[in-house]
Amino acid sequence: MVTRTQWLRLSTTVAGVLAAVGTLFWYTSWFADLVIRVDALFLVPATLIAGADIARRAWHGLRHRSFTIELLVTLAALGALVLGEYFEAAAVTVLFALGGLLENGAMRRTRDALQNLWESVPSTATVLLGDTERQIPVREVEPGSVVLVRPGERIPVDGRVLKGSSSIDESTITGESVPREKQVDDEVFTATVNQEGTLHLVAERVGGDTAVARIIARVEDAQDSRSNSARVIERFSRFYTPAVILASLVYFLVTGNVHVALTLLVVACPGALVIATPVAVISAIGASARRGVLIRGGAELESIAGISVFATDKTGTLTTGALTVQNVSLKDWQGDADAVLRLAGIAEGPSEHPIGRAIRRYAETRLGPLPLADEFAYEPGRGIRAVYKDTTIEVLKPDRASPETQAMTVVNVHVAGQRAGTIALADTVRPDAAEAVGQLRRAGLSRILLVTGDNATVASAVAEATGITEVHAGLLPEAKLSIIHDIQAKGHRIAMLGDGINDAPSLAAADVGIAMGAAGSDLAVESADMVLMSEHLTEIPNAILRARRTIRVIRENLGIALATVLLLFTGVLMGEIHMAGGMLVHQLSILIVIANGLRLRSRATCEP
Repeated sequence: MVTRTQWLRLSTTVAGVLAAVGTLFWYTSWFADLVIRVDALFLVPATLIAGADIARRAWHGLRHRSFTIELLVTLAALGALVLGEYFEAAAVTVLFALGGLLENGAMRRTRDALQNLWESVPSTATVLLGDTERQIPVREVEPGSVVLVRPGERIPVDGRVLKGSSSIDESTITGESVPREKQVDDEVFTATVNQEGTLHLVAERVGGDTAVARIIARVEDAQDSRSNSARVIERFSRFYTPAVILASLVYFLVTGNVHVALTLLVVACPGALVIATPVAVISAIGASARRGVLIRGGAELESIAGISVFATDKTGTLTTGALTVQNVSLKDWQGDADAVLRLAGIAEGPSEHPIGRAIRRYAETRLGPLPLADEFAYEPGRGIRAVYKDTTIEVLKPDRASPETQAMTVVNVHVAGQRAGTIALADTVRPDAAEAVGQLRRAGLSRILLVTGDNATVASAVAEATGITEVHAGLLPEAKLSIIHDIQAKGHRIAMLGDGINDAPSLAAADVGIAMGAAGSDLAVESADMVLMSEHLTEIPNAILRARRTIRVIRENLGIALATVLLLFTGVLMGEIHMAGGMLVHQLSILIVIANGLRLRSRATCEP
């Protein structure tokens, strides 16, 4: 069965193809003397196909005593068909249908991403009843129950560790790149991944009360709020559409001239008025896409142009999101740093932990291919122990009380029971991050914030490297969202840059959500207004400047369109402009608006 969305997609595509072919014939002058207008054979069906759903919505609005933009488009298209201005009718209906289809598609993709996130939540949990294990649906788990989670499994509830220790991949919740070590009484979250040790958890929140459920709820609330906001042209149509209808009706009642009354109706609703915004938006979106920046639509462009505050996550946005070795140093061991690195790389060969993979990758890049250890064992909460050629090698975490220095994750390397050295790792800052922050300031965004779930030491180091002076660290998704709302409550329009599921509520709630599309989560991308597909952060300030220029062009186009309306309306009433002359002015206004909008495609970059 064909859904309404599928039907709209198909009908808009068919109408667009017909309109494109018809427009070619319309512009080809040697067909003008034919008895049958070839362009009409394509443009009329295009108008009827694209306009059917628009007319249905216009009728629905009238039944609820509402003069909608759909009514304005329907009347203009019908009047143009009656007067034989087929290009006018097709242009108005096809472009309007295309805009609605793009908006509906964005909302559908967000719902799909939410569904995918729900599917990542385990449907069952292993509950301990004394010494007995029982697997039950997650919805039946009661707070206070003891839940068993084995290595490799996703955690089914929010709770605390009762017994055991392990490292947990919490990137879906906190966005932190390094898995967190969990021991007794530490908090854990639904849908995060238990990587090594077996854990006994005390369930505290289940189902709709979990952190993941709250994230999804925040995204849905923000999307619903956005979808219900009225567009500018809809507000304009509330008084403009009935005014045009009334003027045309009064003229007909006074003069009895239906032809001039229809002419008034059409000239008062010119294609330039409806095309004014789409042509500029399409040009700007196309120019941005060529630079690796995807923008949803015109409403988002307007929001981008108006931002005054910029907030960004850290991991995967300002940083690459991957740990790399920063330093290898010797301790109480006779040898050199490369020898320590080589042994650590051999020991970490079988490891699946991000720290182990980073050490192994760096060691092989620097020293060449390495053999695997003869024996390997992971000790939850402590590190790894390996044996190579009868030599015991340990790569261990520092004591829990040891602070991280210079925003690095440090591990100790022991050889044959002797501390040989240390290896420091860090998530590296993107090479153009500082330049992008500087360009944002030059674009007029004086307040730039770093909001992250990572610890304060790491966050401060990244902020210093990129030139950001305001840092908020150690935040869960709801805390990030609270910061966004506080800034908005003070009258500012804020953009948020993020890449993980944990950023989705903030991306959806911000005036402009910007997602790192190349490596970001599906939900983050679908919650965002702008997606950065490239790795170049400097394209963000460039996109902001382009959006501001687009708004200026849209205002120019609307001014041209409304001036044309006033000129034609006055001319028709005074008897100075007839249908042929009116339609010529009509076509000229459309061409001027199109040419003005297409200027946006010729500028790859913009200046403040």
